[in-house]
Amino acid sequence: MTDSGRTARTRALPAKRPLPLDTILEGDCIAEMARLPDRSVDMIFADPPYNLQLGGDLIRPEGGKVDACDDDWDKFDSLAAYDDFTREWLEQARRILKDDGTIWVIGSYHNIYRVGALLQDADFWILNDIVWRKANPMPNFRGTRFTNAHETLLWCAKDEKARYTFNYRAMKALNDDLQMRSDWVLPICAGAERCKTQAGEKAHPTQKPESLLYRILLACTKPGDVVLDPFFGTGTTGAVARRLGRKWIGIERERAYIKVATQRIESTLPLDESAMQTVPDKRGAPRVAFGLLVESGLVPAGSILTDAKRRWTAHVRADGSIEASGIDAGSIHKVGAKLQGAPSCNGWTFWHLERSGALVAIDALRQQHLAGL
Repeated sequence: MTDSGRTARTRALPAKRPLPLDTILEGDCIAEMARLPDRSVDMIFADPPYNLQLGGDLIRPEGGKVDACDDDWDKFDSLAAYDDFTREWLEQARRILKDDGTIWVIGSYHNIYRVGALLQDADFWILNDIVWRKANPMPNFRGTRFTNAHETLLWCAKDEKARYTFNYRAMKALNDDLQMRSDWVLPICAGAERCKTQAGEKAHPTQKPESLLYRILLACTKPGDVVLDPFFGTGTTGAVARRLGRKWIGIERERAYIKVATQRIESTLPLDESAMQTVPDKRGAPRVAFGLLVESGLVPAGSILTDAKRRWTAHVRADGSIEASGIDAGSIHKVGAKLQGAPSCNGWTFWHLERSGALVAIDALRQQHLAGL
């Protein structure tokens, strides 16, 4: 969740501006979107206020206060006021989205059903609802409800016949040559990835993990596409877009967030030089795909894999597939099998990555990934 951008609005038509690529626009999200050209962006990722309606502090069992989202930008006077706000920003989002573009909206049970209905009222066509299952959710400290362990993403086209982008093969490669499902097990933002203030506190209460945006952008955009985030916050969308070679536009009204986002994006390196660390899986627990290690940075795109005897090498691609000389790109298992002329291959034990002068089986990195769950 990021900035709500709620301020008094004028009905006068604003002057349109040239498309401000790779820029954070400071101000009200609806007013700033109103100044962007019609049909000018390829994808919108929206993480609007959830309108959590928190009633008082939430206290941990040991007496500590939970750092929950109680900022003013997440507060609305009524559900009707929240609906009005949602209608206004969706109207602008539809206008600036290209006819073959798509929009993603993320929310919790507090708001996603209202947003979903308003998306349909605005004539968007829902393609999927994605359940983001949090690998490490915050527990329910009061013990009065089920632990809230997921959020919902709605992926929509402008209409039923839109020729939207979906990189099916990239998603399948990212998932070890299996179709990508609509339930995604990814950790919440934590550790070194979490943006902090100078005082060491969370810079934003609801910062999303880069692995989530990595998968979304890889799924339905192409290099050079323009991605808009009208609730930019600390800039996760911009950082991942830069890493993947996409153009981006952010809108944010809170200067503290803009400062953090600017520093974060400026320090982001291109994908083949970056390393992003996270966590997920083990046998009997959620299954780990090689693409998840690429998303998290444990095996960065551009890495060179080799077998234990250094007879063959392969390059890791952004979608989790690998390519070797004379062999069609594919999964770690299929490429390994083709190189050996074998009917099958366990790519996890066959392929290795050089670390500190020694070869490490990528299966060891998978176990490292599992240990973080």
